[in-house]
Amino acid sequence: MGKPFGIPVYVSWTWFIVAAFITWMYGKNVRNALPELDAPAAYAVAFVFAVLLYVSVLLHELAHSVLAKAYGLPVRRITLYLLGGVSEIEKEPPTPGKEFMVAAAGPALSLGLGGAGLLADIYLVTGGGIPQQLIWQLWISNLIVGVFNLLPGLPLDGGRMLRAGVWKLTSKPGTGTVAAAWGGRVLAVLLVAASLAMAAWGGQGMDFTGMIWPLVLASFIWMGASQSLRVARIRARIPQVDARSLARRAIPVAGDVPLAEALRQAGERRAGALVVVDHDGRPVAIVNEAAVQATPEHRRPWVTVASLAKSLEPSMILAADLTGEPLIDAMRETPAGEYLLVESNGEIYGVLATSDVNRVFTGV
Repeated sequence: MGKPFGIPVYVSWTWFIVAAFITWMYGKNVRNALPELDAPAAYAVAFVFAVLLYVSVLLHELAHSVLAKAYGLPVRRITLYLLGGVSEIEKEPPTPGKEFMVAAAGPALSLGLGGAGLLADIYLVTGGGIPQQLIWQLWISNLIVGVFNLLPGLPLDGGRMLRAGVWKLTSKPGTGTVAAAWGGRVLAVLLVAASLAMAAWGGQGMDFTGMIWPLVLASFIWMGASQSLRVARIRARIPQVDARSLARRAIPVAGDVPLAEALRQAGERRAGALVVVDHDGRPVAIVNEAAVQATPEHRRPWVTVASLAKSLEPSMILAADLTGEPLIDAMRETPAGEYLLVESNGEIYGVLATSDVNRVFTGV
């Protein structure tokens, strides 16, 4: 839809669902508040409100994203969807203070819009009519959005603020994530319980229609909190990722060497991978293990290793000493099935398979 501040903004098709829902629900209120409007006009006003509400959501997300960019954090995009908006910030803030500020920027802007709307409702737009009806509903909605997002549980902004606080106290971002994620799960349960209690207290009996929205919100919070817990468990295992320990030792071979001979040499030197080198000894390709396994043994004397190799790009050559997050970042920059590991002097160490790295996180 555009690139404000250089940030691409997308609108999901699910937005049309919530826009239709808001138009249908709020249209009834507009007809009651402004009886002089006929039904089409009332629902048109309701649709305008739905659009303006999501403009407010966009401003909320822009507050997160613009501050993140000011801190040097890359922002991929903002997407408006069924339950609001999401800013895709590609890296976590490096300090709990920056995490807190980025998280707080959105609710602060929503509360600011709510306050500005309240002042406009009192002092600028008087006498009723469509403008006052829209402004009144918008400042109420922004107030609700701001307060709701301050609730202390992931994936809400308040959960990120709680995470930053626990991170600051414990010096462990993972501990902060776990605490805030469990806060989100508690919030999801309380949201459903409070809705049921209000229905019972009002003596209206069980209204399943009225429970749809609380259940949708509770599901969203529960799933987001559960995903955060899973991410925390994954991040806890990242320090275990060590290129040397996960790699298979490799030997250099010329491209015209028969596969059977190359495998014999690898067996003698207890190597598990083959790297094709040129006449100057520089690595140019990695022999694909799956292709080797698929080659029948009787054909291996007649097949050269070059025919089973995949060319190496410079970004697929990694330092053998890489561990933890730097290793994951290097692999993320150039997704591939296998990487060549080299020593600091350029000597070939081995081949690191992405599948072997993935196994570190199996079962998380």
